[in-house]
Amino acid sequence: MEHHTPDQTTVADDPKARALLRQAFEKTARWQSDFNGFTADLTVNVNGKETKGPVMVKGPREVSVQLDDADVQKWAQEQIGMIAVHRGPRSFEQSDGQYTLTMEEDGHPFGTRLIIHGSNSFYRIKDNRITQINRKMAHHGMPPFAFTINVEESSVTQDQKNLTTKYTVYYYSPESGKLNNVESFTDTHVRVGSSDLPATRRIISYENGQVIVKSLTFSNHKLI
Repeated sequence: MEHHTPDQTTVADDPKARALLRQAFEKTARWQSDFNGFTADLTVNVNGKETKGPVMVKGPREVSVQLDDADVQKWAQEQIGMIAVHRGPRSFEQSDGQYTLTMEEDGHPFGTRLIIHGSNSFYRIKDNRITQINRKMAHHGMPPFAFTINVEESSVTQDQKNLTTKYTVYYYSPESGKLNNVESFTDTHVRVGSSDLPATRRIISYENGQVIVKSLTFSNHKLI
């Protein structure tokens, strides 16, 4: 479970920061509130080795993947669950709007620094888009870890919402600052009805002394 450390001092909420983040939040593509999920055929490719099977997505915690390889199945289920978490319908007040928000203009190429007090996080926002996410986290029984996500490319949906298509995640130790891994994500989407569903995801990472390329390809989508 995610652990948040409360701020030691009381910080006044900045209405301008709140309006800035709300605008970016509302411009971000999500599945509609009455979205019931989808099924599809899934092909997973890990450095050239393919595994195929059906997938059903009903929500962030309701993802079913059936593949012959148990390790690949577990990985694919986690990846698709992460997609569902990010795309699932929710309100601004249910997410970052519950925290105290302030901002700083520091001239960074990725835009305004927006601090989410009490969540060990800060974002950067530019042109009504969240362009960078910085977060420190700790789970019970595990060493603390931190990551920075740089959003590099995005598309605009039929609903005029921003949908990320390429981003890179840098994982590092918040204590030593040592970089532990980098993952590069490239996503494509397909419009089915009034929903933008995952079509492909490619992830390039460094594991056990080598560069690993994994991909998920979804086909024959059907809304539930």
